[in-house]
Amino acid sequence: MKKIEAVVRHYKLEDVKSALTAAGIQGMTVTEVRGFGRQRGHKETYRGTEYTVDFLPKVKIEIVCDDEGLSMAIEAIMNSARTGQIGDGKIFVSDLSDIIRIRTGESGGEAI
Repeated sequence: MKKIEAVVRHYKLEDVKSALTAAGIQGMTVTEVRGFGRQRGHKETYRGTEYTVDFLPKVKIEIVCDDEGLSMAIEAIMNSARTGQIGDGKIFVSDLSDIIRIRTGESGGEAI
């Protein structure tokens, strides 16, 4: 089992959600986050004063899938979130040792 964490542009959330649903992913958790990568934010001007916006608004999508669905989920996220510009986001993949559904006590792949 794998956990996928994808940090993408906020306006790409619906596209990513639709692509993941089409790929057969059944559930996800979405969190509004702020951060920066290599671009270190950007400069803006407000009433003649220039200031730096360090933390840009993004959306973090968390998905749990079995090993077989990993490549389809990653491809769906990449194809739907890509704009070709700096700041498109990142995908992090990690192993999960176990999952337990609280309501029924099911564990492992049954709990997904």
